[in-house]
Amino acid sequence: MSLLSSVTSPADLRALPAAELPRLADEIRDFLIDAVTRTGGHLGPNLGVVELTIALHRVFDSPRDRIVWDTGHQSYVHKLLTGRQDFSRLRARGGLSGYPSRAESEHDLVENSHASTALSYADGLAKANQLLGKNDPVVAVIGDGALTGGLAWEALNNIADARDRPLVIVVNDNERSYARTIGGLANHLAALRTTQGYERFLSWGKEALQRTPVVGQPIFDALHGAKKGFKDAFAPQGMFEDLGLKYLGPIDGHDLTALESALTKARGFGGPVIVHCLTVKGRGYRPAEQDEADRFHAVNPIDPYTCLPIAPSAGVSWTSVFGDELLAVGAERPDVVAITAAMLQPVGLAKFAKAHPERTFDVGIAEQHAVTSAAGLATGGLHPVVAVYATFLNRAFDQVLMDVALHKLGVTFVLDRSGVTGNDGASHNGMWDLSILQVVPGLRLAAPRDADQLRAQLREAVEVDDAPTVVRFPKGTVGPAVPAVERIGGVDVLLRTGELPEILLVAVGTMAGAALDAARLLLAEGFTATVVDPRWVKPVDPALPALAAGHRLVVTVEDNGRTGGVGTAIAQALRDADVDVPVRVLGLPQEFLGHAARGEILEETGLTGTGVAAQTAAFAKHLLPARGLPDRGLPNRGANQHHAG
Repeated sequence: MSLLSSVTSPADLRALPAAELPRLADEIRDFLIDAVTRTGGHLGPNLGVVELTIALHRVFDSPRDRIVWDTGHQSYVHKLLTGRQDFSRLRARGGLSGYPSRAESEHDLVENSHASTALSYADGLAKANQLLGKNDPVVAVIGDGALTGGLAWEALNNIADARDRPLVIVVNDNERSYARTIGGLANHLAALRTTQGYERFLSWGKEALQRTPVVGQPIFDALHGAKKGFKDAFAPQGMFEDLGLKYLGPIDGHDLTALESALTKARGFGGPVIVHCLTVKGRGYRPAEQDEADRFHAVNPIDPYTCLPIAPSAGVSWTSVFGDELLAVGAERPDVVAITAAMLQPVGLAKFAKAHPERTFDVGIAEQHAVTSAAGLATGGLHPVVAVYATFLNRAFDQVLMDVALHKLGVTFVLDRSGVTGNDGASHNGMWDLSILQVVPGLRLAAPRDADQLRAQLREAVEVDDAPTVVRFPKGTVGPAVPAVERIGGVDVLLRTGELPEILLVAVGTMAGAALDAARLLLAEGFTATVVDPRWVKPVDPALPALAAGHRLVVTVEDNGRTGGVGTAIAQALRDADVDVPVRVLGLPQEFLGHAARGEILEETGLTGTGVAAQTAAFAKHLLPARGLPDRGLPNRGANQHHAG
């Protein structure tokens, strides 16, 4: 029996003799390498926190002591030590989530996998404990990458204001988020690692602390007054302790004895304390340690010995099509610059960055700053392309609205992983942008259906210099080209299954394939249809209401929540044009979708050819027999009483 299999709870872990812990750590790493290379998942981050997680669960009594994992992709070891050792369906339907999950375990508290939030959660939990008379410590585990996010510093500012609340902040410092962590904070942590760099530290402190409300200026004054002492013997805990936070470290994050000692001291401190742990991402797996790009941050199924993919590539990815086209645009347009938030490789900017390093800006996990910095670049005469995952643009909505759109600035946002992403679960599905961005005045939004359209619409987007533009596309492999038979206004007609079709199917982006399949299935049911792709889905093209007037039913299909998305906007446009044709909206249910393969979710939500056909046929059988066929030469005027059903 392995040592790992005997640990089914933190109590079992605490019962182990300290001498057995190195063996347990080795078994955990072997398990992770074997399991995660089979299923795919976040391998490098978890290999780096083995000893740290063991120490946390030996010193703290979860779930009574609340442990919050920032982002949560590094929680696999935590899962193993809290009774979840079946990784055979990791990130798949019916298997373990790739992030903390309340449905799985009482030990999982926060499952929001957007970065830089853990300290705010912990601040609130510590306040709740204080008000309820509890003295249990709260633990927040946050990476150095997540500390580049402004929300983390807002939380630190508040945490430092109450020195009698037990709150342990564990900084997992591996110098990386996805790739190497960048920015002033990263440089400061590097200084702490080496206990050198006083002048850089003081300069950074002046810039950062003087902008920090409540405590910033007094702290800087204290630091500046201590200049001679710092120069004589610079102590790395200076900034944190003057902020009101006890500092322990730097600690070797792979030394179990040192970790337990530091965490035990932190637990007994009675106030906010930072434990600064130095870890190695990918620790114990040489291919990961030697991977300079991202230390095997996330892998698809691979052979653990050769590191070659288990399955051959299915084709070209949407991300790579975008990356190649932006590289071509950049060669032609010296005013085009690229911005991302700690995701240079995942969003396809690596080639552009290599060719134009001076025109590429990775701002760290700081989406709000990325957008407003882009506004500044646009004001300065450049055209920024901000590439992020669709779900992460949610964090910068106010900046899109007030800093870019209000000023009518030409900034292009490229949203990777839009629609259903699947395996990463609720917080990674990019199913909100088509609704959220509808309210932004002047913004134009494109949803390419294939690689050719992505290339074309990216170029169209960067030509706009008086408004924000958005280009969105999903995760995965690009399908075959979907040619148009005609263009009416800006709308591509993809298919007509009769001379005078009854149903207008409006397909948003990659839903074109499902709509085309549905049209052919509907023909077998006796219903004729026109399939169109609006290309630019915001604003609604004026050609669409006129097209709708020549049909008896409009069905929109989008991989976004049904509330407030493209379908809703089209229904409004028909009403505004006095086109009395019923509209039915097909899309994702307005709920948090669990982890599963993208295809499984699309099938379950009716966004496949079969699903669209079945729902459309049901609408048609209910609506069409009771309505006369309108004159196809003229719009059918009157109030639209049947919309967004």
